[in-house]
Amino acid sequence: MVTYQYRCAACGDVDVRRPMGAATSHVPCPRCGADARRVYTSPRTRLVAPGLVSALDTAGASAENPQVVRREVAPRAPRHAHPLHARLPRP
Repeated sequence: MVTYQYRCAACGDVDVRRPMGAATSHVPCPRCGADARRVYTSPRTRLVAPGLVSALDTAGASAENPQVVRREVAPRAPRHAHPLHARLPRP
């Protein structure tokens, strides 16, 4: 379901949830029943998780100014959740 925004002359902005692509240019206002016209707005990007916004900003910044690696990090041996996995034969 997508939230579409409409503007009623009497009530102001009205949000209507409909399936994607099912929006019409006019709907009856849910408050007063008058004709409400569809308003085209930008996507609601403020509802994105802050962690995702931070990760996207970091990825965008590193694309133009990559961080310089000063030392090599040695790979760690994989840890197993069950202690008996450590006794299994290794290739």
